[in-house]
Amino acid sequence: MLHWLTLMADSLPSLLWAALVFTIPLTLASFALGLMVGLLSAVIRLFGPAPLAVVVRFYVWIIRGTPLLVQLFLIFYGLPSAGIVLDAFPAALIGFTLNVGAYTSEIIRAVIGSVPKGQWEAAYSIGMNWNQAMRRTILPQAARVAVPPLANSFISLVKDTSLAAAITVPELFQAAQRIVATTYEPLILYVEAALIYLVLSSALSALQLRLERRLGRYGGFLEAKS
Repeated sequence: MLHWLTLMADSLPSLLWAALVFTIPLTLASFALGLMVGLLSAVIRLFGPAPLAVVVRFYVWIIRGTPLLVQLFLIFYGLPSAGIVLDAFPAALIGFTLNVGAYTSEIIRAVIGSVPKGQWEAAYSIGMNWNQAMRRTILPQAARVAVPPLANSFISLVKDTSLAAAITVPELFQAAQRIVATTYEPLILYVEAALIYLVLSSALSALQLRLERRLGRYGGFLEAKS
């Protein structure tokens, strides 16, 4: 037991450094870019021309219907066969961004569609054009309803970044793998890595709950559930 505790203490700085330098930046960048892709995709599917909507539906269908790990392998190991060579981190960033974009597009499309038609009519009645109505009336209401599912997607993404270890990104899980290769103590090190993921996810869940309660005061998602 003392040996395991010592090993955990010795390995903790390396694991936390990998989380700080790779896991967290990869999560934040992928989610931010994926959210933009998702918003654009949702708007195209709802209001865009039919040919573009077909392309977006095909993109969402492909991404949602294939494993994330396969997508990462195609980008990192497959694209070099077509003459496109990417470093591990950019490849992971592209893969996670496309994946997040596909799933968040469905969330955003649903919440925009849930805004009553009367809100559009009210915006038009006071002289707003489509862009103004979308930006000032529809998106603020949709954003409140979207917080819980988007927050859940973000928390899931934190854990999904462990798949980047498979394409050699030196994030938290691969840091644990490297230490295991030298110490031959997989049980305790993988448990330690899991605990770090658990702490990150729990902290984000607590922040999500506070945000939901704050939005609930202003007639957000809690109202939408009733």
